[in-house]
Amino acid sequence: MDSRLKRLAFRAHHMGSNENDILFGGFAERYLAGLSPEQVDRFEALLAETDNDLFNWVTAKEPVPERLDHDVMAMIKKFVQEEAAIT
Repeated sequence: MDSRLKRLAFRAHHMGSNENDILFGGFAERYLAGLSPEQVDRFEALLAETDNDLFNWVTAKEPVPERLDHDVMAMIKKFVQEEAAIT
């Protein structure tokens, strides 16, 4: 894994809230290495958003803003739904 992906994986595991650490960290572990460079860019942009907003978006408590409603967000939302079904 290159240094950028390692840095993003670390950030995904250390976002601020425990819930997002688990959700985004788990997503990064499972999918980050397989994302295209463009998808990595979109994932990195998501990590720049606030913890509260991200949690509300991926748990469907609030609608995702159009500018962030892309393939990576859909992947994360699906991952969150799958994880919720397991627990």
